[in-house]
Amino acid sequence: MGATEQMSEEQSEAERQKRQRMRSIAIAVGLGVLVVLFYAATLVHLGGNALNRPF
Repeated sequence: MGATEQMSEEQSEAERQKRQRMRSIAIAVGLGVLVVLFYAATLVHLGGNALNRPF
């Protein structure tokens, strides 16, 4: 294997890792948005007295 082929493979691996990291970040952000959306929907559904429940 020549030096240019090895360098190309290293660049390819670096690009793959960069894409994978960006994909993971996008999934994490999407999941966070979904959690906030469900939380807000639950508060709206329960109304303003959701936190003032008798025990």
